[in-house]
Amino acid sequence: MMEWMKLSEQRLWLTVDSDDIRHLPRHQGHPTRSRHSLPVDCDGTGPSPELKIGMEGFSRWFSEGGEATLFLIADQLDSVDFRNWLQPMLETGRLRIASHGNTHRSWAAWPKDVEGFTSELKVATKRLRDFSGTAWRPWFRAPAGYIAPWMAQVLAELGYIVDSSVNPTVLLKRKTGHGNNWKKVAIAMKSNGLVERQWLTKKVLGLSLPSCGPALHKSFLKNISKRQWLANSSLERATDSDIENPDVEIVTVYWHLLDHARESGKWLPPL
Repeated sequence: MMEWMKLSEQRLWLTVDSDDIRHLPRHQGHPTRSRHSLPVDCDGTGPSPELKIGMEGFSRWFSEGGEATLFLIADQLDSVDFRNWLQPMLETGRLRIASHGNTHRSWAAWPKDVEGFTSELKVATKRLRDFSGTAWRPWFRAPAGYIAPWMAQVLAELGYIVDSSVNPTVLLKRKTGHGNNWKKVAIAMKSNGLVERQWLTKKVLGLSLPSCGPALHKSFLKNISKRQWLANSSLERATDSDIENPDVEIVTVYWHLLDHARESGKWLPPL
């Protein structure tokens, strides 16, 4: 009975990351992982062919009543096609826009750079806010999930209310920067007045395993992740006030626009 009461008090937050192929750490933005050349059809002047398929798939899902927060990379607004694709969905009031950075640089993988992060985030914030209008939310997700404690103060100074970057699994602790861990990140966010909305994980044999993003497609995680999502899919959807209220328990799930290019454009989130 107590488990049912706890579940009924939770809210579900659906979030999507806008990364194109050119943004992935294996291609750019990471000091050691960025070693692979881009495919010839990903020249950066607009959405890649794969992302275009993903955009079409997301649009179909959205047109059937979907709603989500899109964590958007500001440099994608350079593309007229991408802006034109977003505009009708913004007008529905069912798509929120939040910040996924300016160029998807993996900040916590590099030496601490408060000045650089501040400068880039200012640019991203203005571009995203000016474009999105009433759909804009002062919420942040670190590019590629690389988030270090020092970034919390910058977020607070620039008016951000919510961070959703913490993936509380030891398997990905490296994304918090040298000498850090997810607990230190969460403490830094709280001490700077931000609400932290960590991603859904699944505890197996005492170890928390990822359940979002790439975990949806990795052979040893995808079935566990799908069951986790389905178990929470009936929860009431989170409102803005829910997400920004630290006293409300939020189940945060996320996937990528590129995921909608899977299965010949027929992939859907397991909800």
